[in-house]
Amino acid sequence: MPRPRFSTLAAASATALATALIGPATGAHASTEGHYSGTLSDGATWIADKPAQWNGSLLLFSHGFGPTTAADAPSTAVRQAVLNAGYALVGSSYDPNGSMWALDSAERDQFAALTAFRQQVGTPTRVISVGQSMGGLINAQIARDGAGRVDGALGLCGLVAGGVDLDNYQLDAEYTLATFFDPADADKLVNLDSQTDAGALADRLTTAVESAQQTPAGRARIALAAAYLNLADWAPGRQPPSRDDFAGQEEQQYTWLAQGLLGFIVPARWSVEQSAGGNTSWNKGVDYAGLLRKSAHAKQVEALYRDTGLDLRTDLNRLTHGADITADPAAVAHLKRTSTAGQSLDVPLLDIHTTADQLVPVEQESAFAGRVRRAGDSALLRQAYVARQSHCNFTTAEVLAGLHAVEHRLDTGHWNNSATAAELQRGADELGLDGAAFTDYRPNRLTGTR
Repeated sequence: MPRPRFSTLAAASATALATALIGPATGAHASTEGHYSGTLSDGATWIADKPAQWNGSLLLFSHGFGPTTAADAPSTAVRQAVLNAGYALVGSSYDPNGSMWALDSAERDQFAALTAFRQQVGTPTRVISVGQSMGGLINAQIARDGAGRVDGALGLCGLVAGGVDLDNYQLDAEYTLATFFDPADADKLVNLDSQTDAGALADRLTTAVESAQQTPAGRARIALAAAYLNLADWAPGRQPPSRDDFAGQEEQQYTWLAQGLLGFIVPARWSVEQSAGGNTSWNKGVDYAGLLRKSAHAKQVEALYRDTGLDLRTDLNRLTHGADITADPAAVAHLKRTSTAGQSLDVPLLDIHTTADQLVPVEQESAFAGRVRRAGDSALLRQAYVARQSHCNFTTAEVLAGLHAVEHRLDTGHWNNSATAAELQRGADELGLDGAAFTDYRPNRLTGTR
């Protein structure tokens, strides 16, 4: 059965991913004492829910990339569970007049929503910031800047490496795919004219990848692009391939690409460029051989090239010598200013990530931890991992276990063992909800940072 073209693919991808990234639309519910809403000074809206028996704690929720619609929880199930447990919720839409990459206003609007809650609903005894996907980046910014306004933070599948790194490693992958499979588009990857044009580009790249997958040489080069994309090699509905099953790893990476990944990330680049006012990524001067050496997938790529008889050095030299994309310095400066985090932490932060996240690679946590370590704030940061595929694919029990670990840190002043995989798993199991899969894990280095 042929894969649907961008018009239908993007609509399906946007609907599914917006639900995962933003969270569901929320409104009044029978378990709440009151549902509240309002408008902020920049036109952003905010919503809040307060349970009948409020425990005094407020969760400030930052939603992910997608339509700028107010949300105050990462999922309907989590929303119901925390309301039942006595927590109040609040969250904003971010500025609805700009890009869906709403980092220009998001942190400001979240703090304004918190002020509105205090003025119109009540004064919390404790505020915990929670953020998902792009909202995980906003959440990390709040953890950096929120002393006196929030007490702690819980990040879920957060885009914590920031916008500059994101755009650059995605560009490296798109450039590799275009160079070998769609050369007519190799100079059309940035400065996109519209979301529609970006969608058409994504469609052409996906079609080219589908054709390339039919040959051993094509599969080797797909693996090379996947290495630059930090793409997980464990796809939905599959068992993880063994460490030395390089062909199986590539086949599952291809599955992600064929299922519409490019149909999301390429149009998203247009949104980032729209927000920043120009092209925010570059590869001029990048050594693609050196870049591959830093990748956890280097052995896979080398093995597949060797098996096909392709000369890997020739392909890497071709990429390096052809790399001439330059960024708009003002746009990069804007993105660095609005869309980074980890320069410091003001409050304790626990980040949770799935180990096979196709959209926000788990390696982002490695880059973020390094930044926090250089700032001298590692004692405030803990990171935990769930052995599962897909972006933001957490159970309700996993989210609540993370919340309780942050509360333990705030109650005692110490993490102790509360954020270890074993203790998080124990806490999740005791909830008797929908299970958990916390695991001891250390992410590899993020490929593509400049």
